[in-house]
Amino acid sequence: MDYSQFLVMKQEIGLLAVFLIVFLYDTFMPKRSLGALGTVSSVLFALFVAYGFCPSVFDSPVETAFSGMYATSAVIANIKTILNIGALIVMIQAMRWADQDLVRIRRGEFYELLLTTLFGMYLMISARHFLLFIIGLETASLPLAAMVAFDKHRYESREAAVKYVLTAVFSSAIFLMGLSFVYGLTGSLYFGKIATALMMGDGINALLVVALAFVISGIGFKLSLVPFHLWTADVYQGAPTPVTSYLSVISKGAAAFAFLVVLWQVFGCVYTFAWEWMLYALIILTITIGNLFAIRQRNMKRFLAFSSISQAGYIMLGVIAFNGMGMAALMYYILVYIFSNLAAFGVIGAIENNSGKVNMEDYNGLYKTNPRLAFTMMLAMFSLAGIPPFAGFFSKFFIFTSAINQGSVAIYVLVLIALINTIVSLYYYLLVVKAMFISDEESTVATFRSACSERFALWICVGGILLLGVVSCIYNHLLEISF
Repeated sequence: MDYSQFLVMKQEIGLLAVFLIVFLYDTFMPKRSLGALGTVSSVLFALFVAYGFCPSVFDSPVETAFSGMYATSAVIANIKTILNIGALIVMIQAMRWADQDLVRIRRGEFYELLLTTLFGMYLMISARHFLLFIIGLETASLPLAAMVAFDKHRYESREAAVKYVLTAVFSSAIFLMGLSFVYGLTGSLYFGKIATALMMGDGINALLVVALAFVISGIGFKLSLVPFHLWTADVYQGAPTPVTSYLSVISKGAAAFAFLVVLWQVFGCVYTFAWEWMLYALIILTITIGNLFAIRQRNMKRFLAFSSISQAGYIMLGVIAFNGMGMAALMYYILVYIFSNLAAFGVIGAIENNSGKVNMEDYNGLYKTNPRLAFTMMLAMFSLAGIPPFAGFFSKFFIFTSAINQGSVAIYVLVLIALINTIVSLYYYLLVVKAMFISDEESTVATFRSACSERFALWICVGGILLLGVVSCIYNHLLEISF
Protein backbone atom coordinates (compact mmCIF):
# COMPACT_ATOMS: atom_id res chain seq x y z
CA MET A 1 0.00 0.00 0.00
CA ASP A 2 1.28 3.46 -0.91
CA TYR A 3 0.91 5.50 2.28
CA SER A 4 1.59 8.73 0.40
CA GLN A 5 -2.07 8.56 -0.64
CA PHE A 6 -2.96 9.87 2.82
CA LEU A 7 -1.34 13.17 1.86
CA VAL A 8 -4.29 13.79 -0.45
CA MET A 9 -6.48 14.00 2.67
CA LYS A 10 -5.10 17.39 3.76
CA GLN A 11 -8.21 18.59 5.59
CA GLU A 12 -8.87 15.23 7.26
CA ILE A 13 -5.27 15.10 8.53
CA GLY A 14 -5.53 18.67 9.82
CA LEU A 15 -8.78 17.89 11.60
CA LEU A 16 -7.28 14.77 13.21
CA ALA A 17 -4.32 16.85 14.38
CA VAL A 18 -6.70 19.29 16.10
CA PHE A 19 -8.60 16.37 17.64
CA LEU A 20 -5.42 14.77 19.01
CA ILE A 21 -4.18 18.02 20.55
CA VAL A 22 -7.56 18.66 22.21
CA PHE A 23 -7.70 15.06 23.44
CA LEU A 24 -4.17 15.17 24.87
CA TYR A 25 -4.81 18.54 26.51
CA ASP A 26 -8.02 17.25 28.08
CA THR A 27 -6.36 14.02 29.27
CA PHE A 28 -2.97 15.11 30.58
CA MET A 29 -3.17 18.77 31.55
CA PRO A 30 -3.62 19.53 35.28
CA LYS A 31 -7.13 20.24 36.49
CA ARG A 32 -6.48 23.94 37.04
CA SER A 33 -5.63 24.33 33.34
CA LEU A 34 -8.79 22.66 32.02
CA GLY A 35 -10.79 25.88 32.37
CA ALA A 36 -9.08 27.06 29.18
CA LEU A 37 -10.07 23.94 27.23
CA GLY A 38 -12.87 25.70 25.33
CA THR A 39 -10.57 28.57 24.38
CA VAL A 40 -7.75 26.23 23.34
CA SER A 41 -10.13 24.10 21.25
CA SER A 42 -11.67 27.14 19.54
CA VAL A 43 -8.31 28.78 18.81
CA LEU A 44 -6.86 25.55 17.39
CA PHE A 45 -9.91 25.00 15.25
CA ALA A 46 -9.87 28.66 14.12
CA LEU A 47 -6.30 28.11 12.89
CA PHE A 48 -7.50 25.01 11.07
CA VAL A 49 -10.34 27.00 9.47
CA ALA A 50 -7.80 29.62 8.36
CA TYR A 51 -5.69 26.80 6.87
CA GLY A 52 -8.69 25.91 4.70
CA PHE A 53 -8.29 29.26 2.92
CA CYS A 54 -4.70 28.55 1.89
CA PRO A 55 -4.36 28.30 -1.93
CA SER A 56 -3.11 24.70 -1.70
CA VAL A 57 -6.41 23.70 -0.06
CA PHE A 58 -8.86 26.34 -1.28
CA ASP A 59 -8.00 25.70 -4.95
CA SER A 60 -7.23 21.98 -4.64
CA PRO A 61 -6.84 20.08 -7.91
CA VAL A 62 -8.93 17.01 -8.58
CA GLU A 63 -7.21 14.11 -6.81
CA THR A 64 -8.20 10.59 -5.82
CA ALA A 65 -6.83 8.03 -3.38
CA PHE A 66 -7.33 4.41 -2.33
CA SER A 67 -8.23 3.14 -5.81
CA GLY A 68 -10.74 5.92 -6.35
CA MET A 69 -12.65 5.44 -3.09
CA TYR A 70 -11.71 8.94 -1.92
CA ALA A 71 -11.73 12.13 -4.00
CA THR A 72 -11.02 15.79 -3.42
CA SER A 73 -11.27 18.95 -5.53
CA ALA A 74 -11.71 22.69 -5.15
CA VAL A 75 -15.48 22.24 -4.73
CA ILE A 76 -15.09 19.57 -2.05
CA ALA A 77 -12.45 21.62 -0.21
CA ASN A 78 -14.73 24.67 -0.20
CA ILE A 79 -17.67 22.60 1.05
CA LYS A 80 -15.57 21.38 3.98
CA THR A 81 -14.43 24.93 4.71
CA ILE A 82 -18.06 26.10 4.81
CA LEU A 83 -18.85 23.37 7.36
CA ASN A 84 -15.74 24.35 9.34
CA ILE A 85 -16.98 27.93 9.64
CA GLY A 86 -20.25 26.73 11.13
CA ALA A 87 -18.53 24.28 13.49
CA LEU A 88 -16.23 27.06 14.73
CA ILE A 89 -19.19 29.31 15.55
CA VAL A 90 -20.86 26.45 17.43
CA MET A 91 -17.69 25.81 19.44
CA ILE A 92 -17.45 29.48 20.42
CA GLN A 93 -21.15 29.63 21.34
CA ALA A 94 -20.82 26.49 23.47
CA MET A 95 -18.02 27.83 25.69
CA ARG A 96 -20.37 29.43 28.24
CA TRP A 97 -22.60 26.33 28.37
CA ALA A 98 -19.57 24.00 28.67
CA ASP A 99 -18.37 25.91 31.75
CA GLN A 100 -21.55 25.20 33.71
CA ASP A 101 -21.20 23.01 36.81
CA LEU A 102 -23.02 19.94 35.45
CA VAL A 103 -21.18 20.02 32.12
CA ARG A 104 -17.71 21.17 33.14
CA ILE A 105 -16.36 17.73 34.00
CA ARG A 106 -17.32 16.42 30.54
CA ARG A 107 -16.62 19.45 28.35
CA GLY A 108 -13.61 17.76 26.76
CA GLU A 109 -15.85 15.02 25.44
CA PHE A 110 -18.12 17.61 23.83
CA TYR A 111 -15.33 19.10 21.71
CA GLU A 112 -13.90 15.68 20.88
CA LEU A 113 -17.28 14.29 19.81
CA LEU A 114 -17.92 17.38 17.70
CA LEU A 115 -14.62 16.97 15.87
CA THR A 116 -15.27 13.25 15.38
CA THR A 117 -18.66 13.86 13.76
CA LEU A 118 -17.12 16.49 11.51
CA PHE A 119 -14.49 13.97 10.39
CA GLY A 120 -17.28 11.55 9.45
CA MET A 121 -18.97 14.28 7.42
CA TYR A 122 -15.70 14.89 5.57
CA LEU A 123 -15.62 11.22 4.56
CA MET A 124 -19.25 11.34 3.38
CA ILE A 125 -18.54 14.30 1.12
CA SER A 126 -15.30 12.90 -0.34
CA ALA A 127 -16.49 9.30 -0.69
CA ARG A 128 -16.65 7.82 -4.17
CA HIS A 129 -17.39 4.32 -2.90
CA PHE A 130 -20.40 3.41 -0.79
CA LEU A 131 -18.29 1.51 1.76
CA LEU A 132 -16.39 4.70 2.62
CA PHE A 133 -19.66 6.63 2.52
CA ILE A 134 -21.21 4.31 5.13
CA ILE A 135 -18.12 4.61 7.34
CA GLY A 136 -18.44 8.39 7.19
CA LEU A 137 -22.19 8.27 7.80
CA GLU A 138 -21.87 6.15 10.94
CA THR A 139 -18.84 8.11 12.17
CA ALA A 140 -20.99 11.24 11.95
CA SER A 141 -24.17 9.72 13.39
CA LEU A 142 -23.09 7.70 16.44
CA PRO A 143 -21.18 10.48 18.27
CA LEU A 144 -24.14 12.79 17.61
CA ALA A 145 -26.30 10.48 19.74
CA ALA A 146 -23.86 10.93 22.63
CA MET A 147 -23.93 14.71 22.10
CA VAL A 148 -27.74 14.75 22.18
CA ALA A 149 -27.63 12.87 25.52
CA PHE A 150 -24.94 15.15 26.93
CA ASP A 151 -27.23 16.58 29.64
CA LYS A 152 -27.64 13.11 31.07
CA HIS A 153 -29.36 14.40 34.23
CA ARG A 154 -32.26 15.80 32.16
CA TYR A 155 -35.00 13.37 31.17
CA GLU A 156 -35.66 15.28 27.91
CA SER A 157 -32.05 14.86 26.82
CA ARG A 158 -32.06 11.12 27.44
CA GLU A 159 -35.38 10.73 25.65
CA ALA A 160 -34.11 12.73 22.67
CA ALA A 161 -31.00 10.53 22.44
CA VAL A 162 -33.06 7.34 22.43
CA LYS A 163 -35.31 8.70 19.67
CA TYR A 164 -32.30 9.80 17.65
CA VAL A 165 -30.51 6.46 17.99
CA LEU A 166 -33.55 4.37 17.10
CA THR A 167 -34.39 6.50 14.08
CA ALA A 168 -30.74 6.59 12.96
CA VAL A 169 -30.45 2.80 13.17
CA PHE A 170 -33.70 2.31 11.25
CA SER A 171 -32.69 4.79 8.53
CA SER A 172 -29.24 3.20 8.19
CA ALA A 173 -30.87 -0.20 7.77
CA ILE A 174 -33.11 1.17 5.01
CA PHE A 175 -30.13 2.82 3.32
CA LEU A 176 -28.08 -0.39 3.43
CA MET A 177 -31.02 -2.35 2.03
CA GLY A 178 -31.16 0.06 -0.89
CA LEU A 179 -27.40 -0.32 -1.43
CA SER A 180 -27.75 -4.10 -1.50
CA PHE A 181 -30.27 -3.73 -4.32
CA VAL A 182 -27.94 -1.35 -6.15
CA TYR A 183 -25.05 -3.80 -5.77
CA GLY A 184 -27.25 -6.62 -7.04
CA LEU A 185 -28.15 -4.60 -10.12
CA THR A 186 -24.68 -3.28 -10.96
CA GLY A 187 -22.13 -5.53 -9.20
CA SER A 188 -20.18 -2.61 -7.74
CA LEU A 189 -20.20 -0.03 -4.96
CA TYR A 190 -18.00 2.51 -6.79
CA PHE A 191 -20.00 5.59 -7.75
CA GLY A 192 -18.56 5.74 -11.25
CA LYS A 193 -19.01 2.02 -11.99
CA ILE A 194 -22.60 2.07 -10.76
CA ALA A 195 -23.36 5.05 -13.02
CA THR A 196 -21.75 3.30 -15.99
CA ALA A 197 -23.69 0.07 -15.34
CA LEU A 198 -26.97 1.96 -15.08
CA MET A 199 -26.23 3.85 -18.30
CA MET A 200 -25.48 0.63 -20.18
CA GLY A 201 -28.36 -1.29 -18.63
CA ASP A 202 -31.67 -2.29 -20.11
CA GLY A 203 -33.50 0.68 -18.64
CA ILE A 204 -35.60 1.35 -15.61
CA ASN A 205 -36.94 -1.58 -13.63
CA ALA A 206 -38.91 -1.91 -10.43
CA LEU A 207 -35.89 -2.98 -8.37
CA LEU A 208 -33.97 0.17 -9.32
CA VAL A 209 -36.89 2.38 -8.33
CA VAL A 210 -37.17 0.59 -4.98
CA ALA A 211 -33.40 0.87 -4.44
CA LEU A 212 -33.52 4.60 -5.17
CA ALA A 213 -36.46 5.07 -2.81
CA PHE A 214 -34.52 3.31 -0.02
CA VAL A 215 -31.35 5.34 -0.65
CA ILE A 216 -33.26 8.63 -0.68
CA SER A 217 -35.11 7.60 2.48
CA GLY A 218 -31.88 6.80 4.30
CA ILE A 219 -30.25 10.13 3.51
CA GLY A 220 -33.57 11.95 3.93
CA PHE A 221 -33.42 11.15 7.65
CA LYS A 222 -30.23 13.17 8.02
CA LEU A 223 -31.80 16.06 6.13
CA SER A 224 -35.11 15.88 8.03
CA LEU A 225 -37.09 15.61 4.82
CA VAL A 226 -40.79 14.84 5.21
CA PRO A 227 -41.89 12.11 5.99
CA PHE A 228 -38.54 11.26 7.65
CA HIS A 229 -38.68 14.28 9.94
CA LEU A 230 -40.60 12.99 12.96
CA TRP A 231 -37.50 12.79 15.18
CA THR A 232 -36.44 16.38 14.54
CA ALA A 233 -38.58 18.49 16.88
CA ASP A 234 -38.24 16.17 19.90
CA VAL A 235 -34.48 15.81 19.47
CA TYR A 236 -33.95 19.54 18.94
CA GLN A 237 -35.98 20.34 22.05
CA GLY A 238 -34.32 17.74 24.27
CA ALA A 239 -30.71 18.21 23.20
CA PRO A 240 -28.50 20.95 24.69
CA THR A 241 -28.83 24.14 22.65
CA PRO A 242 -25.24 24.04 21.22
CA VAL A 243 -25.90 20.47 20.06
CA THR A 244 -29.23 21.50 18.55
CA SER A 245 -27.56 24.30 16.60
CA TYR A 246 -24.90 21.85 15.37
CA LEU A 247 -27.55 19.37 14.28
CA SER A 248 -29.64 21.99 12.52
CA VAL A 249 -26.82 23.50 10.47
CA ILE A 250 -23.61 21.44 10.18
CA SER A 251 -25.18 17.99 10.12
CA LYS A 252 -27.89 19.13 7.71
CA GLY A 253 -25.39 20.91 5.45
CA ALA A 254 -23.11 17.87 5.23
CA ALA A 255 -26.08 15.61 4.46
CA ALA A 256 -27.24 17.98 1.70
CA PHE A 257 -23.83 17.98 0.02
CA ALA A 258 -23.54 14.19 0.33
CA PHE A 259 -27.08 13.78 -1.04
CA LEU A 260 -26.22 15.94 -4.04
CA VAL A 261 -23.03 13.97 -4.78
CA VAL A 262 -24.78 10.59 -4.54
CA LEU A 263 -27.72 11.56 -6.73
CA TRP A 264 -25.65 13.38 -9.33
CA GLN A 265 -22.71 11.02 -9.67
CA VAL A 266 -24.43 7.67 -9.11
CA PHE A 267 -28.00 8.04 -10.31
CA GLY A 268 -27.75 11.09 -12.55
CA CYS A 269 -28.29 9.11 -15.75
CA VAL A 270 -31.73 7.95 -14.54
CA TYR A 271 -32.78 11.33 -13.12
CA THR A 272 -35.76 12.01 -15.36
CA PHE A 273 -36.91 8.40 -15.36
CA ALA A 274 -36.57 7.30 -11.74
CA TRP A 275 -36.07 9.87 -9.03
CA GLU A 276 -37.11 13.30 -10.35
CA TRP A 277 -40.72 12.79 -9.28
CA MET A 278 -39.59 11.49 -5.88
CA LEU A 279 -37.67 14.70 -5.17
CA TYR A 280 -40.52 16.91 -6.37
CA ALA A 281 -42.88 15.24 -3.92
CA LEU A 282 -40.36 15.38 -1.07
CA ILE A 283 -39.62 19.08 -1.63
CA ILE A 284 -43.28 20.11 -1.71
CA LEU A 285 -44.13 18.06 1.40
CA THR A 286 -41.04 19.20 3.30
CA ILE A 287 -41.48 22.93 2.68
CA THR A 288 -45.25 22.92 3.25
CA ILE A 289 -45.45 20.71 6.34
CA GLY A 290 -42.41 22.36 7.91
CA ASN A 291 -44.03 25.78 7.51
CA LEU A 292 -47.48 24.74 8.75
CA PHE A 293 -46.16 23.07 11.88
CA ALA A 294 -43.75 25.93 12.63
CA ILE A 295 -46.73 28.29 12.97
CA ARG A 296 -48.07 26.23 15.89
CA GLN A 297 -44.86 26.07 17.92
CA ARG A 298 -44.29 28.09 21.09
CA ASN A 299 -41.03 26.51 22.20
CA MET A 300 -38.25 28.32 20.34
CA LYS A 301 -36.18 25.20 19.75
CA ARG A 302 -39.15 23.31 18.32
CA PHE A 303 -39.99 26.41 16.31
CA LEU A 304 -36.53 26.41 14.70
CA ALA A 305 -36.74 22.63 14.27
CA PHE A 306 -39.72 22.94 11.93
CA SER A 307 -38.13 26.00 10.35
CA SER A 308 -35.06 23.87 9.58
CA ILE A 309 -37.30 21.18 8.07
CA SER A 310 -38.76 23.79 5.73
CA GLN A 311 -35.27 25.12 4.93
CA ALA A 312 -34.24 21.57 3.97
CA GLY A 313 -36.88 21.67 1.25
CA TYR A 314 -35.38 24.86 -0.17
CA ILE A 315 -31.91 23.31 0.02
CA MET A 316 -33.12 20.42 -2.11
CA LEU A 317 -33.94 22.83 -4.95
CA GLY A 318 -30.18 23.04 -5.49
CA VAL A 319 -30.13 19.27 -6.02
CA ILE A 320 -33.06 19.50 -8.46
CA ALA A 321 -31.13 22.07 -10.52
CA PHE A 322 -28.73 19.27 -11.53
CA ASN A 323 -26.01 21.61 -12.85
CA GLY A 324 -23.01 23.70 -11.75
CA MET A 325 -25.24 26.64 -10.90
CA GLY A 326 -27.21 24.36 -8.57
CA MET A 327 -24.00 23.34 -6.79
CA ALA A 328 -22.94 26.97 -6.37
CA ALA A 329 -26.40 27.99 -5.16
CA LEU A 330 -26.44 25.10 -2.70
CA MET A 331 -23.04 26.04 -1.24
CA TYR A 332 -24.05 29.69 -0.97
CA TYR A 333 -27.40 28.78 0.61
CA ILE A 334 -25.74 26.59 3.23
CA LEU A 335 -23.20 29.33 4.02
CA VAL A 336 -25.94 31.93 4.53
CA TYR A 337 -28.05 29.42 6.48
CA ILE A 338 -25.11 28.81 8.83
CA PHE A 339 -24.84 32.48 9.81
CA SER A 340 -28.61 33.04 10.01
CA ASN A 341 -29.59 29.94 11.96
CA LEU A 342 -26.62 30.09 14.32
CA ALA A 343 -27.45 33.74 15.06
CA ALA A 344 -30.94 32.65 16.15
CA PHE A 345 -29.61 29.76 18.22
CA GLY A 346 -26.93 32.03 19.69
CA VAL A 347 -29.63 34.34 21.05
CA ILE A 348 -31.68 31.39 22.32
CA GLY A 349 -28.62 29.90 24.00
CA ALA A 350 -27.63 33.20 25.66
CA ILE A 351 -31.14 33.70 27.07
CA GLU A 352 -31.40 30.05 28.16
CA ASN A 353 -28.02 30.17 29.92
CA ASN A 354 -29.02 33.26 31.90
CA SER A 355 -32.72 32.68 32.57
CA GLY A 356 -33.61 29.14 31.49
CA LYS A 357 -36.44 30.49 29.29
CA VAL A 358 -37.00 29.01 25.83
CA ASN A 359 -40.66 29.78 25.00
CA MET A 360 -41.77 32.40 22.49
CA GLU A 361 -43.91 34.13 25.14
CA ASP A 362 -40.73 34.77 27.11
CA TYR A 363 -39.51 36.97 24.25
CA ASN A 364 -42.37 39.45 24.66
CA GLY A 365 -40.87 42.90 25.09
CA LEU A 366 -37.30 41.59 24.81
CA TYR A 367 -36.25 44.79 23.03
CA LYS A 368 -36.90 46.77 26.21
CA THR A 369 -34.54 44.70 28.36
CA ASN A 370 -32.00 43.29 25.88
CA PRO A 371 -32.12 45.42 22.70
CA ARG A 372 -28.94 44.00 21.16
CA LEU A 373 -30.11 40.40 21.44
CA ALA A 374 -33.52 41.40 20.07
CA PHE A 375 -31.87 43.16 17.12
CA THR A 376 -29.69 40.12 16.38
CA MET A 377 -32.69 37.80 16.50
CA MET A 378 -34.59 40.14 14.18
CA LEU A 379 -31.76 40.04 11.62
CA ALA A 380 -31.69 36.24 11.85
CA MET A 381 -35.46 35.97 11.31
CA PHE A 382 -35.38 38.40 8.37
CA SER A 383 -32.54 36.49 6.75
CA LEU A 384 -34.21 33.10 7.25
CA ALA A 385 -37.43 34.52 5.79
CA GLY A 386 -35.57 35.86 2.75
CA ILE A 387 -36.30 39.57 3.25
CA PRO A 388 -34.03 41.92 1.23
CA PRO A 389 -31.37 43.24 1.58
CA PHE A 390 -30.20 40.52 3.97
CA ALA A 391 -28.18 37.53 2.79
CA GLY A 392 -31.12 35.11 3.03
CA PHE A 393 -32.90 36.94 0.20
CA PHE A 394 -29.99 36.39 -2.18
CA SER A 395 -29.54 32.75 -1.16
CA LYS A 396 -33.20 32.05 -1.99
CA PHE A 397 -32.94 34.04 -5.21
CA PHE A 398 -29.94 32.02 -6.40
CA ILE A 399 -31.46 28.67 -5.40
CA PHE A 400 -34.72 29.49 -7.23
CA THR A 401 -32.80 30.73 -10.29
CA SER A 402 -30.70 27.59 -10.47
CA ALA A 403 -33.82 25.41 -10.36
CA ILE A 404 -35.76 27.44 -12.95
CA ASN A 405 -32.89 27.13 -15.45
CA GLN A 406 -34.11 23.61 -16.16
CA GLY A 407 -37.01 25.21 -18.03
CA SER A 408 -39.63 22.48 -17.56
CA VAL A 409 -43.24 23.24 -16.64
CA ALA A 410 -43.00 20.98 -13.58
CA ILE A 411 -40.06 22.95 -12.16
CA TYR A 412 -41.95 26.24 -12.65
CA VAL A 413 -44.85 24.83 -10.64
CA LEU A 414 -42.45 23.57 -7.97
CA VAL A 415 -40.73 26.95 -7.62
CA LEU A 416 -44.14 28.69 -7.51
CA ILE A 417 -45.19 26.46 -4.60
CA ALA A 418 -41.88 27.22 -2.87
CA LEU A 419 -42.45 30.97 -3.36
CA ILE A 420 -45.93 30.73 -1.87
CA ASN A 421 -44.48 28.89 1.10
CA THR A 422 -41.95 31.70 1.50
CA ILE A 423 -44.87 34.01 2.26
CA VAL A 424 -46.12 31.54 4.89
CA SER A 425 -42.66 31.38 6.46
CA LEU A 426 -42.54 35.18 6.56
CA TYR A 427 -45.62 35.12 8.79
CA TYR A 428 -44.21 32.87 11.49
CA TYR A 429 -40.74 34.45 11.46
CA LEU A 430 -42.41 37.81 12.01
CA LEU A 431 -44.26 36.36 15.02
CA VAL A 432 -40.93 36.33 16.85
CA VAL A 433 -40.16 39.91 15.76
CA LYS A 434 -43.64 41.00 16.85
CA ALA A 435 -43.16 39.44 20.29
CA MET A 436 -39.83 41.20 20.81
CA PHE A 437 -40.66 44.67 19.46
CA ILE A 438 -44.45 45.19 19.38
CA SER A 439 -45.88 43.16 22.27
CA ASP A 440 -47.20 45.32 25.14
CA GLU A 441 -46.42 42.67 27.75
CA GLU A 442 -43.53 43.11 30.13
CA SER A 443 -40.51 41.00 29.35
CA THR A 444 -39.92 38.02 31.64
CA VAL A 445 -36.23 38.05 30.65
CA ALA A 446 -34.33 40.48 32.85
CA THR A 447 -31.53 42.65 31.51
CA PHE A 448 -28.24 40.74 31.46
CA ARG A 449 -24.84 40.82 29.79
CA SER A 450 -23.96 37.86 27.61
CA ALA A 451 -20.63 36.08 27.96
CA CYS A 452 -17.76 37.32 25.77
CA SER A 453 -17.78 34.11 23.76
CA GLU A 454 -21.52 34.41 23.08
CA ARG A 455 -21.18 38.03 21.97
CA PHE A 456 -18.21 37.22 19.74
CA ALA A 457 -20.09 34.39 18.02
CA LEU A 458 -23.12 36.64 17.48
CA TRP A 459 -20.92 39.37 15.98
CA ILE A 460 -19.59 36.84 13.48
CA CYS A 461 -23.12 35.77 12.56
CA VAL A 462 -24.40 39.32 12.19
CA GLY A 463 -21.40 40.18 10.02
CA GLY A 464 -22.12 37.18 7.81
CA ILE A 465 -25.83 38.08 7.46
CA LEU A 466 -25.04 41.67 6.49
CA LEU A 467 -22.01 41.09 4.28
CA LEU A 468 -22.85 37.94 2.31
CA GLY A 469 -25.61 39.74 0.46
CA VAL A 470 -23.33 42.53 -0.77
CA VAL A 471 -19.93 40.83 -1.23
CA SER A 472 -20.61 39.34 -4.66
CA CYS A 473 -17.16 37.79 -5.04
CA ILE A 474 -18.14 34.96 -2.67
CA TYR A 475 -20.93 33.67 -4.90
CA ASN A 476 -18.86 34.33 -8.03
CA HIS A 477 -16.03 32.19 -6.62
CA LEU A 478 -18.44 29.35 -5.79
CA LEU A 479 -19.96 29.59 -9.27
CA GLU A 480 -16.55 29.57 -10.92
CA ILE A 481 -15.31 26.40 -9.21
CA SER A 482 -18.64 24.58 -9.71
CA PHE A 483 -18.37 24.40 -13.49
